[in-house]
Amino acid sequence: MPKMKLDAIDRKILTALQEDGRLTNVELADRVGLSPSPTLRRVKLLEEAGVIRGYRVVLNRALVNLGLTLFVHISAEGREDIEDSAFVRAVTRLKEVVSCHLVSGEADFLLEVVVPDLAAYDEFLVKTLLKIPGIKTIRSNFVIRTIKPESPLMMDHLQDHSE
Repeated sequence: MPKMKLDAIDRKILTALQEDGRLTNVELADRVGLSPSPTLRRVKLLEEAGVIRGYRVVLNRALVNLGLTLFVHISAEGREDIEDSAFVRAVTRLKEVVSCHLVSGEADFLLEVVVPDLAAYDEFLVKTLLKIPGIKTIRSNFVIRTIKPESPLMMDHLQDHSE
């Protein structure tokens, strides 16, 4: 997929919306220094191009009884087609898995798993993860405390392609 050419205004829009996705178009326009109409056009173009994939609410996991986050390293047994593997098909359906990444290093996959507590993870591990075919090893790392939560992606590294 070709990368969209983003100028300084696009980067300002993306930064502002990542910081506060509930900004009204008028507020966004004011922040980026445009009038509302061209700001809205730019946002629509960014959405249509897939640069903006969606809008969401970030929850306080502990306050909604999802107080345990783990990073689970999975090593696969074979080298089958990743896109069509039983593991990928299974893991993408699991509500406890909030992200799954194909990674380099000792593990093949890194999962972010969110559950209420250790008992819930024990049940998830034994009754679900260990039953997925093609897994050689599982290593779990428990999050003790989040030092830096998910934050906006940096936009300052992008080059201005408007000439």
